[in-house]
Amino acid sequence: MAEDLVFELGADRSLLLVDDDEPFLKRLAKAMEKRGFVLETAQSVSEGKAIAQARPPAYAVVDLRLEDGNGLDVVEVLRERRPDCRIVVLTGYGAIATAVAAVKIGATDYLSKPADANEVTHALLAKGESLPPPPENPMSADRVRWEHIQRIYEMCDRNVSETARRLNMHRRTLQRILAKRSPR
Repeated sequence: MAEDLVFELGADRSLLLVDDDEPFLKRLAKAMEKRGFVLETAQSVSEGKAIAQARPPAYAVVDLRLEDGNGLDVVEVLRERRPDCRIVVLTGYGAIATAVAAVKIGATDYLSKPADANEVTHALLAKGESLPPPPENPMSADRVRWEHIQRIYEMCDRNVSETARRLNMHRRTLQRILAKRSPR
């Protein structure tokens, strides 16, 4: 199977991985090298942008939330420097709004963490308009609701009253939801 992927990669097999989770970055880098990619890694927005400016790769995998900013800033630089770059955005905070923003800026695909090397490779090499297969373990409706509430809460700078107003729910109901652990 690895030989087939090398064939699909084409002549330029350069891949930029940008993620501030060092153990994840090392594991993914090792797995992607085995699949034929030529790697460069970065652990911050500033490092990712510098590499994108100097040596724009054919492929990129960028984490959305990095310690020094938003991974979409790296996506923008990649899109400017190399319009044909195939970019996958990864995040542990899967939300529809961020997926839409990533695709509008120029990402090829969007994956929620934990994504394995096979999912990343498939997303990078997918051609045409074919839809990816449905996830094996999709989020439950309760989890989707919780993620949405968390996203609005963060957007409101963790202000419970403002979040409750925007979600059109009672403040104390929201406080009870926020006090509980996330559903699976």
